[in-house]
Amino acid sequence: MRDIVLISDARVASIPVEESGEPLIDVRGRLETDRRLADAEGAFAHLRLGLLDRLEKAQAQLPGGYRLLVVEGYRPPATQKKIFDDYSAELRATFPEMSPAELRSAASRYVSPVEIAPHTAGAAVDLTLSAEDGTELDMGTPLNATPEQSGGACYTEAPGLSAEARHHRRILGTALETAGLVNYPTEWWHWSYGDRYWAMTTGAPCAVYGPVSV
Repeated sequence: MRDIVLISDARVASIPVEESGEPLIDVRGRLETDRRLADAEGAFAHLRLGLLDRLEKAQAQLPGGYRLLVVEGYRPPATQKKIFDDYSAELRATFPEMSPAELRSAASRYVSPVEIAPHTAGAAVDLTLSAEDGTELDMGTPLNATPEQSGGACYTEAPGLSAEARHHRRILGTALETAGLVNYPTEWWHWSYGDRYWAMTTGAPCAVYGPVSV
């Protein structure tokens, strides 16, 4: 696998944000959604307009029989912080020898620190592929599998995947990259547009989406 820049890296955190002011849009009715991570307020189904437009373009580019399935988009900061803190505590219990800096870096393979999290900007989406009838396709690991749970198979370019899972990841990635999204390489399901990680990956001078509220 290629060298991976983690989202907690100073090269990402130092990128400025020039907020575009684009609204958060409810994607339900425009894309297929899954309720496994749904919240009572429906925040999970909201994305910035520019990201939603690009997802619809990606959907149109998929081969026949494939559909995007959105699992989680916008995430309130309090929710983001809880996920990061809970996973950090899990890692601390498993690897007590880790320094605070090492712990932060390790945790950011799976969840972003709240101050730079693209989900809190409505700029990131966790999604997978399904068949026309809604059946989820084999992607090699469950969506949101941690590096520990999956033995590293959650990494987008992980070795040892089945030919079917590799094929499905390639279909997903080709459509999303063509539409202008970037992947977080430790999570095959996490794609973003307009956030700091997107800016770092594409060479844009700034992010265009910062933290926002539904």
